[in-house]
Amino acid sequence: MQHWDRIEAFVEVVRQGSFAGAARRLGVSSSHVSRLVARLEAQLATQLLYRTTRRLGLTNTGAVYYEHCARLFDGFNEALQAIGDSGQKPSGLLRLTCATTFGEQFIAPLVNEFLLQHPRVSVQLEFTNRQVDIVDEGFDVAIRTGALPDSTLIARKLCPRREYVVASPGYFRERRRPQVPDELAAYNCLQGSVDHWTFDVDGQHRRIRVRGNWRGNSGLALLDAARRGVGLAQLPDYYLRDDLASGSLVPVLDRFACAHTAVWVVYPRHRHLSPKVRQFVDFLVERMAGTRGEAAVSP
Repeated sequence: MQHWDRIEAFVEVVRQGSFAGAARRLGVSSSHVSRLVARLEAQLATQLLYRTTRRLGLTNTGAVYYEHCARLFDGFNEALQAIGDSGQKPSGLLRLTCATTFGEQFIAPLVNEFLLQHPRVSVQLEFTNRQVDIVDEGFDVAIRTGALPDSTLIARKLCPRREYVVASPGYFRERRRPQVPDELAAYNCLQGSVDHWTFDVDGQHRRIRVRGNWRGNSGLALLDAARRGVGLAQLPDYYLRDDLASGSLVPVLDRFACAHTAVWVVYPRHRHLSPKVRQFVDFLVERMAGTRGEAAVSP
């Protein structure tokens, strides 16, 4: 039989760093907390904490037990909070991060529309092309693009996305077009924030390392270099619609374009979704007409 008061006392002792702190948090006496933890250790027939006159710490067994119990109680609290929040309107600060160009063109207008509908919400936007750890850096939501690796984040698909390898017609006047990704070593490949391009080759997702005389972290600057005939570039479709339609840039290696890439909104799995986050995510999915669904991705 589980004694939840004993487990709760143990979790609070670890979190507060002392029996006195846990007692204040739980509204009971320090001696009562100490008895509860001692009874839990007796029940489990193992020592969870080591105690000295100056220090309180976890044993190896206690660390494993605490990790599971802390998640359990967090889940209970989130369930209670979710019930309390169910009728509330979105409010508070919403922190969002997104890649610069896509965010400025597509996400910022939707954020502004959401704010007009929910005036109790304030927003902080960070547009950056670096991979942000949204948990460590305290963001509520991130917009990610491409194929997503596994992790502890929840992702919902917003819209499809495709990358093209392109160059100007002038660049190919004196060169044959590459036929397979491995031939890119013979070409001037303009690099963005990474030194590899991605392809699907024989059913396998591959990263091909590329080299060239241009590198930068601006998609618009990379696009301009490709237009001027400096070299080949790999860019997502939202940069290239006009250029591909007009013929000012021509695509190559199309049959190796990566499948299963998209634009995603991601958020932490083990965190209660406040009304502002839950309704903002639903709003983005609906407004961008993405395919609904969830996946595990990296932070």
